[in-house]
Amino acid sequence: MFKKSAINKPHFYLIFPNIFDFKGGIQVYSTFLLQALQDVYPEADYDVFLKYDKQNLKHQQNLQFLTSTRFHYFGALPRLLQTIFFATKIIILAILQRPSIVISTHVNYATACYFLKLLTGIPYWVVAHGLEVWDIENIVTKLALQNANKIISVSNYTRQRLLGYKNLDSEKIVILPNTFDASKFKINPKPSYLLERYKLTDEQPVILTVTRMGRMAKYKGYDQILRALLKVQLHVPNVHFILVGKGDDIPRIKALVTSLNLQDCVTIAGFIPDEELCDYYNLCDVFALPSQGEGFGIVYLEALACGKPVLAGNQDGSTDPLAEGKLGCLVDPNNVEEIADNLIQILQGDCSNPVVYQPEYLQQKTIEAFDFRQFRRSLAKLVSDH
Repeated sequence: MFKKSAINKPHFYLIFPNIFDFKGGIQVYSTFLLQALQDVYPEADYDVFLKYDKQNLKHQQNLQFLTSTRFHYFGALPRLLQTIFFATKIIILAILQRPSIVISTHVNYATACYFLKLLTGIPYWVVAHGLEVWDIENIVTKLALQNANKIISVSNYTRQRLLGYKNLDSEKIVILPNTFDASKFKINPKPSYLLERYKLTDEQPVILTVTRMGRMAKYKGYDQILRALLKVQLHVPNVHFILVGKGDDIPRIKALVTSLNLQDCVTIAGFIPDEELCDYYNLCDVFALPSQGEGFGIVYLEALACGKPVLAGNQDGSTDPLAEGKLGCLVDPNNVEEIADNLIQILQGDCSNPVVYQPEYLQQKTIEAFDFRQFRRSLAKLVSDH
């Protein structure tokens, strides 16, 4: 147990992919983890190792951390040397400094933690998100996971997947779900500036997806929504689909939109600034991300906190933010017909789950379960039990 005193104060080693250069689910989780630890242990020492970040990026962000936090950057190194220097510095510094605990937010870095534990006995935790831990084939990575003192799963779904591994102690696997800053997401009317930007009317039904659009992220389900639109249009003629996010899959998506002749009812908005994100949620009538590879999906929390009906897949961690379907609509992410039918029902006010039309209730339940304050309390308990 860590005690809040100047003598033998806690020393955290935190190993992240990056937090300044890219904003994916793991990066957001890592940022909240660091902020929560520093709220609970402001007197502790913090060394944060960032494999892909470069030093100058820190000043471009609004992230607030303790000024005493020591960041170690490896993003400027050539890729061949990056992993070597990254792991070597973590191990050598830890041997010299003897931190209280090492926490890695990606399973790939658990190997360095494992070797460090063999050398020094320093305990380590690994955060398990989604695809990266569902089907691990690397023997050393499996060994590193088995020898972790704690495995923090971001969702019950991922925990269940982990329980399928042999030689993994179920008592080590605890759930600390994703979180979000509820103060940034409010229930508001459709923003007039976005209606003007996209030449939409206030009554026009809008489907929204916010996601990464990389060539390796087709599992997110935006292709299925586009194909489903062909049927949705027949029942909701003036429907409009807005796809928000960036990635190297956008040219292919644009070509698909053209081939389906959907140019008039689809807008690929691309990257949008964080300040506009809440407004985009309020612009839509349903948030749809029928993914089949989510470890959790923070965007679902953000949409629910804005009081919006949410459609998600029923075969991954998306079920956690939607409370197993109690707060939204879960569909087979591979079934375009089912996606179309449920989008039509939601937009026509006929959804079989009436809760999706109760914005204040959706917001309240989401904040109660997943707000940052709840995350911080749960993390503090995990650390104090350490």
